[in-house]
Amino acid sequence: QFDAVGDGALQIASTSMGQVAGIEPIFLLSSLPFMANNIENAWTLYEIARPYYEQVFERNNQLLLYASPWTPAGIWAKKPVTSPEDLANLKVRAWDASGTRTLQAAGAVAVQMAWADVVPQLAAGGIDAVLTSADGGASAKFWEFLDHFTAINYSQSLNMTHVNKDEFEKLTPEQQKIIREAAALAEKEAWENLTRQVEKNYAEMKSHGMTITESVSPEFHAFLQDSGKAVVEDWLKSVGPMGQEILDKYAAARASR
Repeated sequence: QFDAVGDGALQIASTSMGQVAGIEPIFLLSSLPFMANNIENAWTLYEIARPYYEQVFERNNQLLLYASPWTPAGIWAKKPVTSPEDLANLKVRAWDASGTRTLQAAGAVAVQMAWADVVPQLAAGGIDAVLTSADGGASAKFWEFLDHFTAINYSQSLNMTHVNKDEFEKLTPEQQKIIREAAALAEKEAWENLTRQVEKNYAEMKSHGMTITESVSPEFHAFLQDSGKAVVEDWLKSVGPMGQEILDKYAAARASR
């Protein structure tokens, strides 16, 4: 899909960026483990990284219009997951290599699995937990198999709407302005709606008998962060100097608040 927009086979698309990190490693940023532990930090990270994202899109003959966040990823399971002991030997699905490595380092039996395979594997007992957002799990009715959700805030992945640069430049300046303004409004609404969406998901999950653990201890969060350090270090090696620039600016922005 990403390549199709760059080549002009598609004029525009909305893409889950963690899925195209093999093309451009910077796109893994929003899916890195425990990089942003709340909505405010996720927005700050995106704001800082946006100029770098734009450079990469332009290099691929595309323009970034806007980004919309997924709700924070947590663990759907048959019990709360609030300690290293709860994770030990837990058969859990992750959506990418980063999540798989992080959960394995934390002691889980983690496997990378396509979304289409998750419900069949839950039904067959091949897995007994899933790392995904409340939104994703609710859409698949995971409460038919699992009755707990622990909000570990693993990451807040981004979808980005991007357009073929050549097609965009064929538009009149007025048309371009209208699209840019619409994109800014869509982005604002997507981020402002995030808290409401989480609340809506939780209400629906509770109506189906689920128990929700909305936070974990600082000690367990630190343990999880430590489990993901190797993933972040490898990302920094793959993305080059811009990666450290982004993380330094992000750390400074958080420290100044």
